[in-house]
Amino acid sequence: MSPQSPTDAELWRRVRDGDRHAFGTLFDRHARTVYNYCFRRTADWTAAEDLTSVVFLETWRRRDRVRMESASLLPWLYGVAANVLHNHRRGLRRHRDALARLPLPETVPDDADAATARLDAERQMRTVLASIDRLSRRDQEILTLSAWEGLSYQEIATALGIRVGTVRSRLARARERLRADLRLPAEPVPPGRHREGGTTTYFTAEEIS
Repeated sequence: MSPQSPTDAELWRRVRDGDRHAFGTLFDRHARTVYNYCFRRTADWTAAEDLTSVVFLETWRRRDRVRMESASLLPWLYGVAANVLHNHRRGLRRHRDALARLPLPETVPDDADAATARLDAERQMRTVLASIDRLSRRDQEILTLSAWEGLSYQEIATALGIRVGTVRSRLARARERLRADLRLPAEPVPPGRHREGGTTTYFTAEEIS
């Protein structure tokens, strides 16, 4: 963001007054991050694209209720995304058996290499999610916001509407359970970092991807 660019807080004040252009600027600024988060939670590029649209639609619809508690709108967007993903996954569970009986569509990708890379990424992410799915919903949200999105304890607390102490304790538990499930070393190592005030603890994203 250049020195002349308006801050999220400045843009959001305009959004609350119904300024769609300001909202479009926020979308351009944060959509890729939200999209990546949705993909990491679904292992499906197409679903991630649809879910990102829903996240921003819900954010626009609920703009009168949004109170930014940090310099960035991202913590709020992550909170909306967590709820959208929860509803999405409940719907998937209801329809999974029916979808499994449908024939796969025959597609001819424009770029075979790109299509292969996308499929490989989805397969790898599904392997990771199979282990993460064994955690509780809240622990999944806390773990992914920390390990993949790099949020601080305070930012996670803001995104999910919980206390910082709850984030800290549940994150430690989630890490330990995931490491045991994936048979990872007991002690995490650099370079992945989690920020908390002036201290740094480590948990590499590569360990769970």
